[in-house]
Amino acid sequence: MTDNAHEFILGGQKSGKSRRAESAAGDWLAGAPGRRAVLIATAQAWDAEMTQRIARHRQERAERVPGLETVEEPLRLPELIGALSRPDTLLVVDCLTLWLTNLLMPPELDPQRAALPDWRTEALLLVEALSQAPGPVVLVGNEIGLGVIPLGEETRAFVDALGQLNQHVAAACRRVTLMVAGLPLTVKDNG
Repeated sequence: MTDNAHEFILGGQKSGKSRRAESAAGDWLAGAPGRRAVLIATAQAWDAEMTQRIARHRQERAERVPGLETVEEPLRLPELIGALSRPDTLLVVDCLTLWLTNLLMPPELDPQRAALPDWRTEALLLVEALSQAPGPVVLVGNEIGLGVIPLGEETRAFVDALGQLNQHVAAACRRVTLMVAGLPLTVKDNG
């Protein structure tokens, strides 16, 4: 991965998306001395199972990619990319689907959410942050629009919003990879 070469990794649940992103971070760190890799984690622990899942992911990630630093930020992703991106630093965003979920949470459930603009504005700010990032960014997101049309207005609205977000991010990245059963399929490669 070269400077300012962003990759968007999409796939279903447990398709190997995060492992591929971690592998890119490990390769980046091994590629030259003095490089940094920072994971921006967007998950929030809303229940006991998610708290355990986050703790397990932290531990496993530290074992797989020891030099990968972690910053947890559920909402202010464009700002953080702007603050952390440097030519010697690879950023890994895991994941955009949870970031969108956080943005769509009712403000009464998450008071921090009330201070942010609409998700569409945040998506545009994300694309802008990517275009201005001097270092490479690897973004992880779920592809959930391949199945049946979901029941319920809110669920359909979320699937639509995620599809729109994925299209914006894919357009802003040089490379888009679809993960299926642990195997990468190149969707876009503008080298």
